Amino acid sequence: MGKIFCLMGKSSSGKDTIYKALTEDNELDLKQMISYTTRPIRSGETEGLQYHFVTEEQLSYLEEEGRIVELRSYNTVHGVWKYFTVCEEGMDLEADSYLVIGTLNSWHSMCAYYGRTRMVPVYIEVEDGVRLERALLRERSQRCPDYKEMCRRYLADCEDFTEEKLEAEGIIKRFHNTDIGSCFEEIKLFIQKEMRYN
Repeated sequence: MGKIFCLMGKSSSGKDTIYKALTEDNELDLKQMISYTTRPIRSGETEGLQYHFVTEEQLSYLEEEGRIVELRSYNTVHGVWKYFTVCEEGMDLEADSYLVIGTLNSWHSMCAYYGRTRMVPVYIEVEDGVRLERALLRERSQRCPDYKEMCRRYLADCEDFTEEKLEAEGIIKRFHNTDIGSCFEEIKLFIQKEMRYN
C-alpha cells in the first residue's frame, strides 16, 4: 500500500527545496502531487514544478468533474487566491507513494479523502527570526517585491500553525531545518522507515 507524505511548515521553512530533493531521490522513488493555485506565478517559479497555475474557470471545471480533494481560499492584499489539491488521473496508491506540500487544513481534508492510514505528516520547523530573514531575502529577489503580502503570510502562518492545532491533527514529530542537508537526510530516513512498515 502506497503512502502520501505531506510536507508541511510555515512559509520560508524550506519546504520547496526539500520537496525537490526528495522527489529527485531515486532511492525513494516518490511520485509528485503538485498543488494547484489561482495566484500569479512568481519570479523563478515554473508551471508544473512548484504549482499548477490555473484560472478560476479551470478550477470550476475540475470542481464539476469532482476531482477536488481540498480547497483553501486566502484573502491577500491582491484579492482572493485559491490553493487546492486535485485527485489526478492515473494516481495509483496501491503501487506508488507520493509527496505533496500542504497546510494543516489541506492535511485534514486529505486525511478525510484518502484515509488517515495512507497519510504521513512531515512537519518542518524553523525559528521565526530565521524564517523572516529568509522570507525577506526571497521577496527582495522578486521583480516587484511585495513586502505587505510577505508580512501577511508570515503573520497568518503564526496563527495557522499553533501548537494546539498541530497537536489536534496528531502532528508531533518535527524536523528542524537549521541545516538543509541534515534536515533532508533525517526526513529521507524517516520516509524510508515509513515505507518499510507499509
